[in-house]
Amino acid sequence: MNMNKYKYARYSFFKWRYELNLVHKIVLALSFACLTGLLAQVRFYLPWSPVPLTGQTFAVLLSAIVLGKWWGGISQGLYLGIGLAGMPWFAGLHGGLGVLTGATGGYLVGFVLAAFFLGYCVDTYVKSRNTLTMFALMMFANFVIVFGVGLLGLYSWLSLSGVTVDLWGLLVMGLFPFLLGDLIKIGIAAAIAGSITPKQAYAREVDAQA
Repeated sequence: MNMNKYKYARYSFFKWRYELNLVHKIVLALSFACLTGLLAQVRFYLPWSPVPLTGQTFAVLLSAIVLGKWWGGISQGLYLGIGLAGMPWFAGLHGGLGVLTGATGGYLVGFVLAAFFLGYCVDTYVKSRNTLTMFALMMFANFVIVFGVGLLGLYSWLSLSGVTVDLWGLLVMGLFPFLLGDLIKIGIAAAIAGSITPKQAYAREVDAQA
């Protein structure tokens, strides 16, 4: 009986986010944009890299799970757009258009793409909602999408700054220092996703509304 209640609670949560009106969805998207901005201030700079270690990726992954295939991505789009408009909520309390062409601009674009991708998978494929599959999808979203776009942006910024770097040097600056921390964040986010998303019978009615 308790298991049935737990399954129904997961179903109710999933259904609830589809039934919200537009205003409430915008408020939730802005809330996750604010959470991303807040976790951006949890940052550590390394002497050899212009890219700080932050908590942002956890908010990106969580926004996709909680808000779904459209509004998770929209929340990160709001974070990026409002920040580029001047809101100082990027890492180090920075904001403005210059951030997009800086060392971390590619990572910020990657946040938006990753949230859209992960939200789409969660909402569309019921079998993706178990913890192990979600962990694999989050690994792809984080290390392929976010870091793929991020490293391209970092390489472009270094080139425009007159700095020559090979692939190994680029990875040392923009990927390797983040592996352990991001694996921990992904593990936590995947566990949360596995615990709050419906898996089978309850999911069918929700999926039909997506």
